[in-house]
Amino acid sequence: MTRFEDYLTQSVARYPDKTAVVCGDESCSYRQLDEQVTARAAQWRETLAHDTGRNIVCLRALSTIDYLIDYLAIHRAGYVAAPLEKDMPDDVFQRVKDELERHTAPEGTADILYTTGTTGRSKGVMVSHRAIIADAENLIAGQGFTHDLVFVVNGPLNHIGSLSKIYPVIYLGATLIIVDGMKDLNAFFHAFDYPAKKMATFLVPASIRILIQLAGKRLAAYAEKIDFVETGAAAISQADMDTLCRLLPHSRLYNTYASTETGIICTYDFNSGQCLAGCLGRPMPHSDIFITGQGLIACKGDTLMTGYIGDPERTSSVLKDGVIYTSDMGQIDEEDRLHLRGREDDVINIGGFKVAPTEVEDAVMAFEGVRDCVCIPVEHRIMGTALKMLVVMNDGCTLDKRTLARWLKTRLETYKIPLLYEQVEAVKRTFNGKIDRKHYSEGEKGR
Repeated sequence: MTRFEDYLTQSVARYPDKTAVVCGDESCSYRQLDEQVTARAAQWRETLAHDTGRNIVCLRALSTIDYLIDYLAIHRAGYVAAPLEKDMPDDVFQRVKDELERHTAPEGTADILYTTGTTGRSKGVMVSHRAIIADAENLIAGQGFTHDLVFVVNGPLNHIGSLSKIYPVIYLGATLIIVDGMKDLNAFFHAFDYPAKKMATFLVPASIRILIQLAGKRLAAYAEKIDFVETGAAAISQADMDTLCRLLPHSRLYNTYASTETGIICTYDFNSGQCLAGCLGRPMPHSDIFITGQGLIACKGDTLMTGYIGDPERTSSVLKDGVIYTSDMGQIDEEDRLHLRGREDDVINIGGFKVAPTEVEDAVMAFEGVRDCVCIPVEHRIMGTALKMLVVMNDGCTLDKRTLARWLKTRLETYKIPLLYEQVEAVKRTFNGKIDRKHYSEGEKGR
């Protein structure tokens, strides 16, 4: 069986002295990375030699070279890596570790990745070496990763959005720069001062919005150096897509359909002539999609998960005969491109009409002065359920509710226009930039 680490061995043979990874003031070549991974793998074998029934190793996903060495070494030692949130409380980390030690992952499993929270209700997704390699080849074919590319990864390295970018980099012998999040914009931009002609990065829509709002001119200064930017994990608004196209006119800008369960499926360059919100492009080489009779997206191919660790019932509810049935609503256009229409669970029923909150939010994001927003359902004594819009305004701006409502009437059908509006300090989001709709369904209902 081919394992992902075989491609590290291949890159070492081809480019031993090339810089493999950079993090702050640290860096190492492919030869040095391989030597450290080999030594660390031996340590893992020795440490776990007495525990013959255990094949899963938990570790914190730190934004460091040492974490990358550990992650690769666990695979090379023949074990399964379970990277967890770097800031996870110790008691939660131990609880997840104890739970995983009660299970043995199937042969061929590379990782167990948790979807959200890791608090007992989250799902441990088993990802095979075959799926990792297929993800790498999908990204190489779909987005044009090359050997001379330098990729800046700034998100959590235990989730597919950022973790998956390690795969094509090592596969091709390219260079990875690790940045610890987006809290320090100076550190993020400093990464792009690296002496390279072609650079790229992955940014969730919330991070793109931060850059647009706080550092648009600074981002534009790197326009000739940025080969491409990928976004995903959550919906990006039309307004932000348009702005990013203006700031980076010559860069490829990809909107990607992917999830922990499905792997990397489709991608679309929205800077290629048609800037279409919700368009996710065509399936990449190792993937295929179709739309079910209920209008939901179903995925096939080598990138799919093996299943949920220790939960065959939940696995069988979404993975059937080599197909993963998602809760994402979508459609395929005449050019075979996938378009996302929101999540089935998020749809709000207003007087018999079904409203996708993402469509309303997309419209509001284009209103002048809006920094962020979320559309939620609230109880209404006459209508039963009404739409409420929580809006975060830019510094120095105040929400004019009537003006926004009148403006929305020119862009949305009447039943999609919120009845209530409130200016708030922030929108609650998850670690990867998605709106935490569960927070609002529990905390805002009835307000």
